[in-house]
Amino acid sequence: MSLVSFKRAYLVKQRHAASMLKKRGIHGVGVGYKDPAKPHKGAALIVYADKAVTTAAPRTKSGSPVRRKPPLLPSAVKKQVPVRIVGTGKFRKNAVDCSGGRFRRRIRPVIAGYSVGTPEGSGTAGLIVSDKGRPRSRYILSNNHVLVNENSSRYSPTIQPGAADNGTLRKDQIGIMTRFIKLHKNKPNYLDAALSAPLRRRLLAPKYAVFGNVPGYVSTYKIGDRMKKVGRTTGIVSGRVESIHTDIQVDYGSYGNLGTITFKNQSVIRGKKPVSLSGDSGSVWLTKSGNQAAAVNFAGSDEGRLSIAYPIDWFMKVFGTRVARSGRSALNTPARGKRKSYMCVRPLNSQLRKRLTPYHCHHQR
Repeated sequence: MSLVSFKRAYLVKQRHAASMLKKRGIHGVGVGYKDPAKPHKGAALIVYADKAVTTAAPRTKSGSPVRRKPPLLPSAVKKQVPVRIVGTGKFRKNAVDCSGGRFRRRIRPVIAGYSVGTPEGSGTAGLIVSDKGRPRSRYILSNNHVLVNENSSRYSPTIQPGAADNGTLRKDQIGIMTRFIKLHKNKPNYLDAALSAPLRRRLLAPKYAVFGNVPGYVSTYKIGDRMKKVGRTTGIVSGRVESIHTDIQVDYGSYGNLGTITFKNQSVIRGKKPVSLSGDSGSVWLTKSGNQAAAVNFAGSDEGRLSIAYPIDWFMKVFGTRVARSGRSALNTPARGKRKSYMCVRPLNSQLRKRLTPYHCHHQR
């Protein structure tokens, strides 16, 4: 097969991902390198599937298994584009109910990278942001399932540290969830996102644990980009963008009575060690150099080496926010990117942005 363009791989993914995700054992379908060690070999369809599926095969006369690709891929797909199978278990949201660790302690003022949550559990404060038109406003950026009361607009207090880290409503409440994107069981999702407003502005500081100042955010990034982040559970980690445009199924368990739901056009970031475990939900990936915010983590593979994230540009556009900055200087703006390249994550189109209108929570108990 001749060298395949990323646009072609993207179009094949768009055409076949929905039917492929209905197959048992397939959890995600995206676009990445045919051979990550040799990027010049072009694009491939990346299929995330159960390890048992990727190794299932008849046995030889000696009884040893023979490795083969799973018989789940439509023949039309294999004829149009190379396919790289990545063995992994299910992807799951990463809020948690266990405790211990450096970034799980109480901290005032609250900065990005530390435990935050509700009286039911803990995730990570991903970033401190401001409204686009109100530079002195401050909010915590994190996930719906970290800050929201069961995917509803009911009163949702924010505590730091979260309940899994011994935070209590009486002693540790720092804010109230104000806006969120509702997650849907029977139609595609794009963002697991929420904002919490502090009870007092001084409770939040626009800093990021370990890495300090975040000067802004990128409007796009590409396959192969290197990133870093701090999360409540895994701490300081790094990874590389393995696939983008990835349609993926994520298990939310009993949260909001959602079960397993589908997300479209997500990014998968791979680490050499665990980068996305329970409690890391909401943590924000930064560019390896420059400390620009890039993507919002919300789920991971069972062993934690794969992070599921969406471009932070989507969050900023939908919520009308920017990276907060200390003092009275202008708000941090996004860096430019190659929006037209299918090697890069793409912006939300105007129609989809209108559909993704944040819900407002009720402040009364």
